[in-house]
Amino acid sequence: MNGEGEKKEIVLCMGSSCFARGNAKTLEIVRRYIEERKLQARVFLKGSRCEEKCSCGPVVQVGCNSYERVTPESVVEILRSEFPEGGDGE
Repeated sequence: MNGEGEKKEIVLCMGSSCFARGNAKTLEIVRRYIEERKLQARVFLKGSRCEEKCSCGPVVQVGCNSYERVTPESVVEILRSEFPEGGDGE
């Protein structure tokens, strides 16, 4: 569970393989999702140089959960499952 004041970290691999396979577009979708649902106070979004899982990429990590072969289409479902209650609007 995510306590009050704690932020859940979302890390998108931006290594050349994941970037070329779609994480550049996925990043924009994640940013828009966070903004539209007012999740800024609950999320820390960052990129990483390489998660060393190139053969399984694109890779996205949300909290303790690592997702492989993420597409711009599948990332919305991942975010919905990680943040089912949406934002708090503050």
